[in-house]
Amino acid sequence: MTGLAPEEVCVTMTPAGAAGVTPVPPVPRLAPGEPAGAEQARVASLVPPGGQAARPQLIRELNEQLLLGQIRRFGPCSRADLARLSGLSKPTVSLAMSNVERSGLIRIAGHRTGVPGRSARLYEIRPDAGFVLGLDIGQQYLRGALADLSGEVRARRSERSRAHSVSSRIAELVGLSDGLCAEAGVARAAITQTVIGSPGVYNPRLGKLTITGGLSGWGKPEVLRGLRDAFGPHLVVENDADAAALAEQALGHGQGVDSFAFVTVGTGIGMGLVLSGRLHRGFHGVAGEIAYLPISEGTGTDEGDARRRGVLEAAGSAAGVVRAARRAGMRGPVSARRVFAAAAAGDARAAAVVADEVRLVAKAICAVVTVVDPQLVVLGGGIGQAPGFADAVHAELRRMAPVVPEIRASARGSDAVVDGCMAAGADLAWQRLVSALPGSAPEGSAPGGAAADGAGG
Repeated sequence: MTGLAPEEVCVTMTPAGAAGVTPVPPVPRLAPGEPAGAEQARVASLVPPGGQAARPQLIRELNEQLLLGQIRRFGPCSRADLARLSGLSKPTVSLAMSNVERSGLIRIAGHRTGVPGRSARLYEIRPDAGFVLGLDIGQQYLRGALADLSGEVRARRSERSRAHSVSSRIAELVGLSDGLCAEAGVARAAITQTVIGSPGVYNPRLGKLTITGGLSGWGKPEVLRGLRDAFGPHLVVENDADAAALAEQALGHGQGVDSFAFVTVGTGIGMGLVLSGRLHRGFHGVAGEIAYLPISEGTGTDEGDARRRGVLEAAGSAAGVVRAARRAGMRGPVSARRVFAAAAAGDARAAAVVADEVRLVAKAICAVVTVVDPQLVVLGGGIGQAPGFADAVHAELRRMAPVVPEIRASARGSDAVVDGCMAAGADLAWQRLVSALPGSAPEGSAPGGAAADGAGG
């Protein structure tokens, strides 16, 4: 991403990526299964190449970041624990911890007793050293949560959206945020990082979100300006399906899975794709925009809607299910939820609509399987999580795909996007706070601290 003036909003589709040049790179946490010495090796890899010795200040900063990362990863640690985990000598650990203790990022968690010698102090991350705000913008609902630096959720809310304009939708987001802060007893100014999950892909050339589906007006340039004015410079806008995939990777069925796809089917259709343990965005940032797959089924599609939202989404979203049900003869108030309930109760017309939806989603997943061959497909969204839907899609997929991945309904439910925003925000907040340690790089140079306008790869 390219850096802009500090007052510009940080808009990115890479919540854990670089939002600027970081003179002191943060030490990444160990991936599952990595040996304990891997983090030390990563620190060593940051020393300048060619045999040139790193300056002492850089070495000290790297040691401090390493030790903070160990405490964040393993919980309460003594200095002896940190020496053992990091491979650093005890004097080096003591020297580094002296500065870290002054940072306000850690606190004494207690003392270890029951062992020979003096009881050892145990250090842990101070939860209120930073706060993360995660928000999800949907067509019908706004959802949000606020968590401290330890990951504990202090407040969580969901509200129906009644906005009919960009300004009113942003005002609803601000109101939701104020309510979360009031419930948690946290001032808005204390928020370290805000991440908003939104439909669409950021286009740096146009300076706006594109492919925003049915969210009226959300592709206008004033959207990002309004979000910047409302939430300040430490703001990241993340694609909602990608955020849901991050949540599933951190907290759900995707934990420890090398490659999986999170496919959301509801008011819209989208996909977040994790390959080799990392979120895959593609060159233009549109990897996962399966709404535009030229795949259709049944009678739910609409030519005008397909031009606006994509062929697959027009036929397979909630709106497509409703159109198909009405064309099949269902009367009265019709919603996707009612169609699925009627099918479960034995209504033949509704059952035919649901069967078409199952085939449509199975075709889309078959296309994904033949291109990237994921180990797992997680279904989210109101339709994707409907009772029995994942099993029905799995059975249909067996009839058309060369191989069949595991198909599961999301473990995070309607909170998936918010939880993904919180996971991404926690890492960004941590990087910013660590970069602000005394003697470290200025805050503005840390990922998420410097404003940016580009989408990472």
